[in-house]
Amino acid sequence: TMMQSYIAMGIVSIVWVVVGFSIAFGDSIGAEGYGFFGNPLTFFMFRGVGAGTSPDLAPTFPLAVFAMFQLKFAIITPALVVGAFAERMRFGAMCLFSVLWFTLVYLPACHMVWGGGYLANKGVIDFAGGLVVHATCGIGALVIAMYLGKREGFLTKPMPPHNRTMVMIGASMLWVGWFGFNAGSAVAADSNAGMAMLVTHISAAIGALTWMAIEWVKSGKATMIGVATGMVAGLATITPASGTVGPAGAMLIGLLAGSVCFYATQIIKSTLKIDDSLDVFPVHGIGGILGILMLSLVGKPEGFAGSGSSGFDNTSLSQLLIQAEGIIIICIWTAITTYIILKTLNIFVDLRVSREEEEEGLDISLHNEQGKNL
Repeated sequence: TMMQSYIAMGIVSIVWVVVGFSIAFGDSIGAEGYGFFGNPLTFFMFRGVGAGTSPDLAPTFPLAVFAMFQLKFAIITPALVVGAFAERMRFGAMCLFSVLWFTLVYLPACHMVWGGGYLANKGVIDFAGGLVVHATCGIGALVIAMYLGKREGFLTKPMPPHNRTMVMIGASMLWVGWFGFNAGSAVAADSNAGMAMLVTHISAAIGALTWMAIEWVKSGKATMIGVATGMVAGLATITPASGTVGPAGAMLIGLLAGSVCFYATQIIKSTLKIDDSLDVFPVHGIGGILGILMLSLVGKPEGFAGSGSSGFDNTSLSQLLIQAEGIIIICIWTAITTYIILKTLNIFVDLRVSREEEEEGLDISLHNEQGKNL
């Protein structure tokens, strides 16, 4: 899975330079205000992306900086999907899937929400990626986990994490790195960026504590994995709202993230018996969608809610409906397109490894390497 994430970084970076940035942020194709794709030729091979500014995208700093910042959103999204099918998909199939999924799912979603496309014109608010990143990767993860089926032994034998210390180190890097993810979306070093960083931290902290408390009450023990997962749920849920809520709103969002995402993981695994290996859908998908809805109730569409008081007023319900439309369109687009990609790929390549390869472990059977030598 570490190699898959690294390769996703390379694949997405190349596609982004050639046509990805253009499809995401280029001139809309089609009727004005109803764009689903940007023109692939607008910034083809990064034409015009340099030290100069852009009135629409980067009015106060180089367009190249904006393109690089947005590339990091683009990289993390297909890399998150990898966690849903751990130990099941062939490496070559994963590479092909990443190219197609990034091009046909992520880029159109990015254009619709952030690139001046249909949902942007409808008034959908997504400050740092609740729809563009977390809903797309969550729904995509759910579809692919269902399509590939369960790992051998799922729910019948223990499948503990390989190394809990590495989990906590990675989670700590996420907690700090997310400040750039959310605060950077203010595209300025100003008070909005500072508040986005603050509410991001608050939600992560409350999410971790909430998940831990529920787990502690239910099982009698608090676990490192639970704390880390609750923290990530808090981060994912505050992401779309980090530009519109204050500290009080962040505390409520973190509380909901830790509790709603906790029970979502139980439903997905225990009730529906879907093997989403790293809980991508219940944590990122549900968290991102929850944040998209909550920002209309506890935030201000035009900016932060003062000292953190509720932003609820007579415009909140109308904004809630707009947000809901965004969720429906992005989720349907992602689910259908992901399924079509999987079905098409499966005609030409075997997506899933054999039972023998899975039992041996993909580290050995596909790469002839091990995470550590015993």
